[in-house]
Amino acid sequence: MSAEAADRVAAVGSSRPSTPLQTSWFEFLLDGSLLEKHLQKSNPDPLPVQLIIQFLEQASKPSVNEQNQVQPPADNRRNRTLKLLALKVAAHMKWDLEVLEKGLTIPVLNMLLNELLCVSKVPPGVKHVDLDLSTLPPTTAMAVIIYNRCDFSLVVCLRLSIVQQEKEMTENILTVLKEQAADSISVLEGALRLKKDFYVHTMRTLDLLAADAAANGETESSTAGLRISTDELHCQVHYDLGCIFFQQGCTDQPAFEKAREHFRQTKELFKKLDSTVHVHLDEKRLAGYWNACKALTGDCDPSDSLIRAHNHQAVIESFIKDNVTRSLPNHFRRSVLREFMEAGLDEVCHKLCVCNAIRDALEGDVLSVRFQQLLLKPSKRMVDFILEVCTRSLEKDRPSETSRRNMANFMKTLCESLEDLSLVFVVSSHKLFMELLREEERKVLVEQMRKRSATINLSAKPLPSFYDIPASASVNIGQLEQQLILSLEPRRIRQILIELHGMAERPFWRVNSKWEVPPDYINVILSIKDNLTKDLVYILMAKGLHCISIKDFAHARQLFSACLELVTEFSPKLRQVMLNEMLLLEVRAHETMAAEGSKERPPPDLVSRVRGYLEMRIHGEWMLPDLLILCCKLITKLLDIFLSSDLPLRQVVGEECVAFMLNWRENDYLTLQVPPSLVMNNPYIKLGQLLASTCKELPGPKESRRTAKELWDVVVQICSMSIQHKRNSEGRVGLIKQRESSMGILKSKVCVFFPQDDIVNEVTAEHLSIWPSSLPNIQAVDVEAVAVTVKELVSYALTLNPNNQSWLITQADIYFVTNQYSAALNLYLQAGAVCSDFFTKAVPPDVYTDQVLKRMIKCCSMMNCHTQVAVLCQFLREVDYMTAFKALQEQNSHDAMDSFYDYIWDVTILEYLTHIHHKRGETEKRQIAIKAIGQTELNTSNPEEVLQLAAQKRKKRFLQAMAKLYF
Repeated sequence: MSAEAADRVAAVGSSRPSTPLQTSWFEFLLDGSLLEKHLQKSNPDPLPVQLIIQFLEQASKPSVNEQNQVQPPADNRRNRTLKLLALKVAAHMKWDLEVLEKGLTIPVLNMLLNELLCVSKVPPGVKHVDLDLSTLPPTTAMAVIIYNRCDFSLVVCLRLSIVQQEKEMTENILTVLKEQAADSISVLEGALRLKKDFYVHTMRTLDLLAADAAANGETESSTAGLRISTDELHCQVHYDLGCIFFQQGCTDQPAFEKAREHFRQTKELFKKLDSTVHVHLDEKRLAGYWNACKALTGDCDPSDSLIRAHNHQAVIESFIKDNVTRSLPNHFRRSVLREFMEAGLDEVCHKLCVCNAIRDALEGDVLSVRFQQLLLKPSKRMVDFILEVCTRSLEKDRPSETSRRNMANFMKTLCESLEDLSLVFVVSSHKLFMELLREEERKVLVEQMRKRSATINLSAKPLPSFYDIPASASVNIGQLEQQLILSLEPRRIRQILIELHGMAERPFWRVNSKWEVPPDYINVILSIKDNLTKDLVYILMAKGLHCISIKDFAHARQLFSACLELVTEFSPKLRQVMLNEMLLLEVRAHETMAAEGSKERPPPDLVSRVRGYLEMRIHGEWMLPDLLILCCKLITKLLDIFLSSDLPLRQVVGEECVAFMLNWRENDYLTLQVPPSLVMNNPYIKLGQLLASTCKELPGPKESRRTAKELWDVVVQICSMSIQHKRNSEGRVGLIKQRESSMGILKSKVCVFFPQDDIVNEVTAEHLSIWPSSLPNIQAVDVEAVAVTVKELVSYALTLNPNNQSWLITQADIYFVTNQYSAALNLYLQAGAVCSDFFTKAVPPDVYTDQVLKRMIKCCSMMNCHTQVAVLCQFLREVDYMTAFKALQEQNSHDAMDSFYDYIWDVTILEYLTHIHHKRGETEKRQIAIKAIGQTELNTSNPEEVLQLAAQKRKKRFLQAMAKLYF
């Protein structure tokens, strides 16, 4: 029984019978009728969009072959059924793109739509813009329209909000979508010219396709599937086109005219429709778009002073008026603000930011971080403008109670955010402030501001201590929690926590599930007795660590400094923890600067602090466990450091401190100055010392092999398999710990090594001669882990020095032995290019050795580029005629064949070409070969230097041509 099935059986017999069991994805594979029953439930669990995600994730899981190599997802019955189930769920949802886009990540949605194209028999490899929709079967044409509608919607979504999903994959998909946006416009405009009803796949038609019932034409007939009337489709497509042209109008003014026309057509068609089941649009949003388009194109009533693109004041005025009517969509307002920001119009941006903040406040939303930053150093002029917008944003006749309450809260927040007491009095003496707040509220608030101002003025430091900051007035808990999540300002974080603890007594460090602190520190933090302090320490550390992960080191320093100040008051243990984390912060910040091109050496103070950490005296010994993680990700395995001290230590700090010393070539310290007792008790120092010693002595005399041998023995021990290995969920040994910064050790010197008695000895590298030539117990070494590690290592090395020809050859060899021939050939060519000024000079023979050339030949052969094989056979010290002739006999060559004849200088090969073309009756190709032989510089009677010159010229031209093909 599987673990999942066991869990479900256990759940049946549990003491909670009232909790309904969630149906698992595999149950739908076992029972064909289950899906329809499940979707007909009033509250299905899982939800339809969750089912789509589960089906497609399972169908796209890569497989592993017998050699433990990762393979693409198999095209088998199980995976095809899972994809069909995902499509059937989408069909049940009537292909509502708005719901699908909200519930699915972009990669999953892209996969779903591609499956729709596939089952709808959209011709593969043909651009949609080249298809004639009028000639396609109804369901096929509708699949093309749905795909291109979604293309638009995702591009609009990208402009309005930064999508934080599977980042790299998402960005790649969106890049492709933006590139084909123009084609999608053409496709949808073509759909508007069709005057017939459309049909989209239903669960029934998809079942027919699965049963291969399409042979009778039913699923392609005009009546199969769900009918969508012409007006319904045209209404939706006009709306989609209006949205995309509206977005383009921010940079292309005439696009607003097109948007207005499409929205006009949408309004007219929407009024005509008896049923809007297949039209998914928000009437209020449509009205907002329509009003905005009229204003932006100047098509408005004289009394309607809305925005004009060339009049910045008109834009501001329109935003203020819209705070009352609230007809413009919020995302449109934010996009307009972004356009002005990109144009560098700071004053206009500040005013629009104020307008948007007050709109958010009126709707009870959280104020933006940009507005909060604006309040850090506001001028009186800005405060006056804020008050003006507040006054004009309330309904003149009779503002609703909700609007009044929200505006009062905004004005209280405004007072709390202003540090200048004179500006606070400007707000508190304003007419609107007096109207919205009761006298008692006003007095309490002003008194709080006075006290806070006194505290700030008496402080000698620019930033007061945490314990000197008062709490502000209470607001909605949800709003405060949102502000807590968004804020990176330590004083504001503490202020929010004080208010939250005044409202409810619960652990607020759990507000955001993405706040994480290292497991090493959890117990010591959660043992803090005061709940407010516990929350504050946890959140400050979690936010600081997040800032480090995104390389926002300035905010990380502020957060860590505040946390250090806080814990110093009550916990020497946590004080040391924070000092260690701040050291790691500075190490990573300096390594990041170096990775970005800075040549500045670390300050002596930082080097001294790193040494101090490494030499830290810990009661008890550092215990060497059964696995190590090589500090710099060179040959990594997990290192568990068991300490008898209560001080929690993160192993990553020790790792990166050693890596830091190696990066900046502090080899003298590691080899000569480090205390011997430290080397014996600290495995990181021991490994760092061996690496430093080996690198320091390269290239060196034979004596240097003694140090290399010692390093070799340690690394072999690290890479030796043990029954005590910790295994991951898949049962494989987890050897690689992903951490970018620690890879910086490669700046010192990279020495690549492999076990010599295994297939990986096909990979060449520098300095192989210093390592032992054999392993006594190769079976004990995890060769796969070594191969994966070296591949990661060399890949990173090439990011630091992409022109190192030796590393390029090593990387090419790795691709070669893993049968990735195109990638290998690319890197072999790169290695030659970097040492020959892009093949304008001869490639040195120690770079293109016979071994390298033979591998290039095999790469071309495996890719069926047989003419390239024949040309490369000439490059060998002894021309390999047998391989060349065999390659030329192949008739399914995937290269340009006769276009490469000009690069052949060996007359014997050219004569053989004329023979086989004559034999095959290929007259034209035979003439090309004869013409090549007839060149005077290839005459065998020429002096040797002339023949060599002819050969070198053809070598360079051939390699340049290959580079254009494979680079």
